[in-house]
Amino acid sequence: MEQNKRELSAVELQKILPHRYPMLLVDKLILLPREGATQIEPGMKVAGIKNVTFNEPFFTGHFPGKPIMPGVLIVEALAQCTCAGGLLLEENRGKLGLFTGIDQMKFRRQVIPGDVLLLEAEFTAYRRNMGKVAVKASVDGVVAAEGIIRFAMVENDG
Repeated sequence: MEQNKRELSAVELQKILPHRYPMLLVDKLILLPREGATQIEPGMKVAGIKNVTFNEPFFTGHFPGKPIMPGVLIVEALAQCTCAGGLLLEENRGKLGLFTGIDQMKFRRQVIPGDVLLLEAEFTAYRRNMGKVAVKASVDGVVAAEGIIRFAMVENDG
């Protein structure tokens, strides 16, 4: 295992993300910082896992008889993965990661119960607590969604 690699379970993620069931959409996070990185920087990568189960509450209505994970929730899972990675770094401890935008998102494959969604994010820009990340969600090596997510790291006053 790479020396700087860090993994967090869903239970550990709840210590840095405010999300809880049914909105916590990342089951495991892997942070792969560059050697000696202490802040978000271009090239930093984060990966996450979302185990998609038939018990997800959204499958009740999306769609009866043909359960498909809503695209907006795939994007939310990617955003949670991204912000969790940024929140692990010392400069952002205790802050709140906010989703601020989305660009060029394409959906290429349906995500259904039983799928293991691999969430990947590579930070491409970060300045003044605002960032941009290239994201991809895939199942068994087939891309389900990809695009650009924008985020902000803000003080958590709550």
